[in-house]
Amino acid sequence: MNNQEIVNLGQQVVMNTYGRLPMALVKGEGCRVWDADGNSYLDFVGGLAVNSLGHCHPRVVEAIREQAGKLIHCSNLYWIEPQVELARLLTGHSCFHQVFFGNSGAEANEGAIKLARKYAKMKFGDERFEIITMSKSFHGRTLATLTATGQDKYHRGFAPLPAGFRYAPFNDLNALEGMIAKETCAIMVEPVQGEGGVNLAAPEYLAGIKKLCEERGLLLIFDEIQCGLGRVGKLFAYEQFGVEPDIMTLAKALAGGFPIGALLAKGEVAAAFQPGDHAATFGGNPLACAAGVAALSTLIEEKLPEKAEVTGAYFRSRLQDLAHKFGFIREVRGLGLMIGVDLDIEAKPVVDACLKRGLLINAVGGSTLRFLPPLVVTTAEVDEAVQVMEGAFAG
Repeated sequence: MNNQEIVNLGQQVVMNTYGRLPMALVKGEGCRVWDADGNSYLDFVGGLAVNSLGHCHPRVVEAIREQAGKLIHCSNLYWIEPQVELARLLTGHSCFHQVFFGNSGAEANEGAIKLARKYAKMKFGDERFEIITMSKSFHGRTLATLTATGQDKYHRGFAPLPAGFRYAPFNDLNALEGMIAKETCAIMVEPVQGEGGVNLAAPEYLAGIKKLCEERGLLLIFDEIQCGLGRVGKLFAYEQFGVEPDIMTLAKALAGGFPIGALLAKGEVAAAFQPGDHAATFGGNPLACAAGVAALSTLIEEKLPEKAEVTGAYFRSRLQDLAHKFGFIREVRGLGLMIGVDLDIEAKPVVDACLKRGLLINAVGGSTLRFLPPLVVTTAEVDEAVQVMEGAFAG
């Protein structure tokens, strides 16, 4: 089928939950993708931070092929070798001691919410259950995680929402401190907000939250689903900010494009989960974890977080050059290869203009361009993207 045939059929049989662009991607390699009509695009969306190794990385492809020929799925009633190996890699390169695997970022955050409540009830009693999250945050689409999300637009139409969440202004430590109550069990924050518009937490803000948590007996949860795994210049974003959380969630880039989510926790906190407390039928299955071992090993061995830091700084400097030329560019911000550009104009026409010129970019919040290219992107590809954007801005 060509693009139009796929679009026409899709509109009939697929639920209308995305504002999809009028093309179907059928092939990818590195930082490029091709649609059903054979058109090529430079991909600076990266599957929304999933394709950090680029499309169809050979090590991930081979790991999936090999594992698919041995064992695709078995129950977590048994030990699964690739799952144990992926957990070993994650704990061996982080401050955490144990891992629970699910299938998505929302599942990882659901697990974090449950773990925080279980731990607090065991240690302090039933009155502790509330989690404070931040305005403009995004934590998922399930009922609990969309309630944890501090954006009203995601809540509309789904009431009544689960109880137990409050929202503090992002980067306002005094306001957060004033919201802590006897019911509070944890504070949950993205070190860099993604869907909220690529908003960076101030290092002193995260350090202040950590201090509050230690003083008040609260758990600190970092949602690194989008900003983790090398995206902001370190393997994990908490390393970039110098603040260790008690719980961390990962997904997106963890298996190089294959669905997976992970909940990591330190020893005493992780021990709050006992058999029967939490589960996922497909979580940590052999195929997903084999892909995860290949993807995470590649990130570490090829030093892609360090590459992201260098290439990201170059990309931001090129975007600053555009800001000097076009007065409607308000701000360029980000860390590593997680970059936002605020505009005084609507962002969607810019996305459409870049698409016509062979560049895929993304818009959030109406007037912010978000860039999440693969961590393997080259400076030559950055230059190509900037040239396309300059043409799109000039009209």
